[in-house]
Amino acid sequence: MKKDFILNNKIDMSLYSKALELIEKSRYILIVTHVNPDPDSIGSGLALSNLFFENKIKHKVFNVSSDLPQNLDFLNKFDKITNILPPFYDLVISVDCGTYKRLGFEVPKDIPLINFDHHASNENFGTINLVDPYKSSTAEIVFEFFKHNGLYITKNSASALYTGIYDDTLAFSLGRCDEETFKKVNFLVECGASPSFIANKLLRRDSLAKYRIIPKVLDSLELYKEGEIASIIALPEWFKSTGAHSRDCEDALDMIMSMGIVKIAFFTRSINDSCRISLRSKEGINVSKIASVFDGGGHFNAAGCTIETKDVLEAKNLVLKEILEIYK
Repeated sequence: MKKDFILNNKIDMSLYSKALELIEKSRYILIVTHVNPDPDSIGSGLALSNLFFENKIKHKVFNVSSDLPQNLDFLNKFDKITNILPPFYDLVISVDCGTYKRLGFEVPKDIPLINFDHHASNENFGTINLVDPYKSSTAEIVFEFFKHNGLYITKNSASALYTGIYDDTLAFSLGRCDEETFKKVNFLVECGASPSFIANKLLRRDSLAKYRIIPKVLDSLELYKEGEIASIIALPEWFKSTGAHSRDCEDALDMIMSMGIVKIAFFTRSINDSCRISLRSKEGINVSKIASVFDGGGHFNAAGCTIETKDVLEAKNLVLKEILEIYK
C-alpha cells in the first residue's frame, strides 16, 4: 500500500493546481523535451504522457530532433515521441528546458506554456513556471505535480520519473539529491518502478563504438593550473572513424572528474556544425556562470552551452580563457 506523501518545496503550491486547471481546459497538449534530450527531460515528458493517455487527454511528446537516446526505449510511450509538430495544439508543456531556446522552436505567442524545470538559469518563460533549482531533477518536480493534485502514479509513470531522477543525480550521488529525493524515489518504487531493471537498461547496453571513442577522448586530456583544470575534446573525424554517437563519450567527463586533483573539467565536441560544451566542478566553483557567458546555463556544479563554430579547438580555447579568469 502506498504511503501518504507530504510535499515540502519552494514552489507556490497553488501553481500546481493552476497547471492542472490549464491542462484540463486544453483540447490538445504538446509536451516538449529539450534539444539533445537526456533521461530527465524524456522521463519527465513520458510520465506526463502516460498520465494523459490513461485519462484520454489528447497530446503529443515532441523533440525537435529524431535522434533520441535509444537506451530509454524501455520507457512506455518512448516510441510515440515525434519530431513533427501537430497542426493544432492549445497548450505547451516544457520539461527540463533551462532556457526558451532549448525548446528548439518558437511557440506561438497566444498559446500558454507550463514550464517544468530545476535549472537555476531558468528564464521563467512560461505562463506558469514550476521551477525549483533546489530540486534534484525536473522529474522530481513533475512528481510533486502528481502528488499535489492527487493524481495516481501508475507503474509506467513511476518508471519514467525514477529514470529521470536516477540519471540526473548520477545514481543519487550529487549534493542536490537529499532526504526528500529518497522519499520520493521510495514512493516511486512502491508504485512499481524497478531500480534493478532501470539501472540495467541504462548501464548495461553500451555500444562497441563507445569503447572505441572513449580512449581517444581520454587521450586528449590536458591539465592546467597544476591539474586543477582539465579539458577533453572529441573531434568530428573520431565519430566518423569509430561510428560513435556524441552520447557514447559522455561518460568520459565524469571519469575525468573522478581524478582527485581536478576541480573543474570541461568537454568540447562537435555536434551539428557547432560545438557543445559540458562543464563540471567540485567544491564552490559555479560553472553555470561560465556557461552563461556563451548563452548557456545549468547548475552550480554542472552546466553546458553551445558555441557556434565547427572548430573544436577554437571553442575549447574560448571556454578555457573564461575558466582561467577565475584562477587569476
